[in-house]
Amino acid sequence: MNITRENLDALNAVVKVDIAKEDYSDKVEKILSDYRKTANIPGFRKGHVPMGMVKKQYGKAVLVDEVNKLLQDALNKYLTEEKLDVLGQPLPKPQDNIDWDADGFSFEFELGLAPEFDVELKSKKAITHYNIIADDKMIDEQIERIQKQYGKLVSQDTVEEDSEITGTYTNEEEDIDNTVTLTLDKFKGKATSKQFIGAKVGDVIVLKTKELYDDDHELMHALKIDHDRAHGLDIEVSFTITEINKRELADLDQDLFDKLFGKGEVTSVTELKTKIKEDAEKQFKQQSDQKLLNDVTEYLVDNTKFDLPGEFLTKWMQTSGENEMDAEQAKEEYEKSEKSLRYQLIEGKLIEDNNIQVTVEDIKAHAKEMIKVQMAQFGQMNPSDEELDGIAARVLGNQEEARRISEQLISQKLIELYKEKANLKVKELSYENFVKEVYGDK
Repeated sequence: MNITRENLDALNAVVKVDIAKEDYSDKVEKILSDYRKTANIPGFRKGHVPMGMVKKQYGKAVLVDEVNKLLQDALNKYLTEEKLDVLGQPLPKPQDNIDWDADGFSFEFELGLAPEFDVELKSKKAITHYNIIADDKMIDEQIERIQKQYGKLVSQDTVEEDSEITGTYTNEEEDIDNTVTLTLDKFKGKATSKQFIGAKVGDVIVLKTKELYDDDHELMHALKIDHDRAHGLDIEVSFTITEINKRELADLDQDLFDKLFGKGEVTSVTELKTKIKEDAEKQFKQQSDQKLLNDVTEYLVDNTKFDLPGEFLTKWMQTSGENEMDAEQAKEEYEKSEKSLRYQLIEGKLIEDNNIQVTVEDIKAHAKEMIKVQMAQFGQMNPSDEELDGIAARVLGNQEEARRISEQLISQKLIELYKEKANLKVKELSYENFVKEVYGDK
């Protein structure tokens, strides 16, 4: 067997594989001999079928199968030994009318080669790294939410601004009949809220659905209708009040602290505020890190210049998926995926250059931490190592889940690399201001 390569340019090559008769003949003969021993052909005893008949019946199929196996093994070995970094998979050049009676065969494959390039993390313009803090306003609002959640309901005779009102939305013609509990701050306009103030149990308030809530999802849940129906709905509904309550705030005492965090973990309002701040800022760090990852990724894709074997990749995409595409569809698909492919190559280069690795132990430790957090949400605060090991083993038995965790760890390591080496400027702001700056004031 002989394998040669012709480099057409820096990104494209053709590999030629020449297979001689001696490369496959012994294997083909052995398989046919085995067939002869077991073949059941009418008129012949088992094991006594003439070899000529076996070859005539099975010879070409065995030959084609063995040559293809030999071809794939040889090509894969060649790519590995030559350390060729290929994109996609080798594409066989079309061959019409292969003469399978010949003593040797030649096959050619097109290769798309990965480009060589360098990655520069130090951008000229600094990338913003947000340090999101939980300010006093947010902490106080969270404490009030907790007090409401753990408070008790006190019945009222009439609706006030902070009442919780239970009632039923109805419209017989539109087949609407849904009971809900609402608060007046959920309505879009103050005029709607004013209709409720002073109302009593049994009162019926007629409301227009157009612009009743800020978005269609609120209206969808209130009336229990689907989203398409809620969109632009402009009818009148009746709301019949069945219950009026005021939520009395829970006391900020040790009993509440123990319910929230476990016995004795928090013993004062000051410690409660510190705990809320710490927990909130852990969540904010995840959002900040994700924003940093997105921004650095965008910078790297826009500023790391290299060419790709686009024509080869477009051809490869035509046949690589479950459904074959025509040339125009493949071109569109390549254009849509080019940015993602560029980042994959950049990420791979960063991982290689900075020796970023994720071990089995890393994956197991991360899985155990995730499980601990989930168990804590259900009140299981101190699971044993034996419990965690058992659950982690079951989780990681799912290859898809293990792959997902591995990718999470790679992303974390890349974020730490960016914090260390990228040109960043730290900007500290509240969560409210972060949302306004990054996502717009919505």
